[in-house]
Amino acid sequence: MTLSRRKLGRQGLEVSALGLGCMGMSQSYGPADEGESIATLHRAIELGCTFLDTAEVYGPHANEELLGRALKGRRDSVVLATKFGFRIVDGKQMGTDRDSRPGHIREAVEGSLRRLGTDHIDLLYQHRVDPAVPIEEVAGAVGDLVQQGKVRFFGLSEAGVANLRRAHAVHPVSALQSEYSLWERNLEGDVLPVLRELGIGLVAFSPLGRGFLTGAVQRAEAYPEGDFRRGDPRYQGENYDANVRAAQTVRDLAAALGAKPGQVALAWLLHKGDDLVPIPGTKRRTYLEENLAAASIRLDAAQMRLLDEALAPGKVAGPRYGERNMATIDR
Repeated sequence: MTLSRRKLGRQGLEVSALGLGCMGMSQSYGPADEGESIATLHRAIELGCTFLDTAEVYGPHANEELLGRALKGRRDSVVLATKFGFRIVDGKQMGTDRDSRPGHIREAVEGSLRRLGTDHIDLLYQHRVDPAVPIEEVAGAVGDLVQQGKVRFFGLSEAGVANLRRAHAVHPVSALQSEYSLWERNLEGDVLPVLRELGIGLVAFSPLGRGFLTGAVQRAEAYPEGDFRRGDPRYQGENYDANVRAAQTVRDLAAALGAKPGQVALAWLLHKGDDLVPIPGTKRRTYLEENLAAASIRLDAAQMRLLDEALAPGKVAGPRYGERNMATIDR
């Protein structure tokens, strides 16, 4: 199996049709296993899944360091994306505090380059819009780094329409990374049309609904302390029950196709446009291979409609984050 490739934006960024979200290799979803994580990264490259996503705040710093170790001798085989923008002091993330001052962006990029063991970042995202720094200053600072050859392409994460337009007017934005899946459709009303108008690609994180769309889920309280799902409102109480019912259609269609529910959820995304690239996260080779097999699933118009309607906005119960994290989303 070799994955096809897709273009993100109009500036020439080309990536594998499915990427790999690396955050869970260092935090958020249970204990880390460096040996298996590195084996998963190497297997991804073998299978043509060469679009790797990390951030300075994952760990913090530990995830970039892990990728730096895993990619020794393999750097030229991958498209490497990382992010700046949260405030980190003495190796600890300061809650949801953000810092996108141009001087801090330059410092953050130097740190990322060092940890990743590379002289350039292929795609650099602002992790969350910083209300204290005009987006034009952010775009200008990243544009300078592009001029210097330290960054190839500029991206934003969870930015809304106004900031997308303002940033793009200063330096072309190649990709917006946002949560988008059968489970989370908030982009469809205004953001997706603007991406297509401006020629900006979409990188969909949490394409499996943080695991909910795989069917292998438990209630929030069944997960250990430190696991992100323990605090996820959609895994809690009555929300959990409603969401299990809503996701039944995905499980039923998967059974009819002889596929896994998560593969159907990824196939749905891949059918939503060739300017869209999902980045399911995993730290195990078995799940990586399962996810990548979704690229071979074909859904017809009736099956797409069935899925669209089963998990239409309003049928998924609960917010996607708690209040503090929702406040960082630029909508």
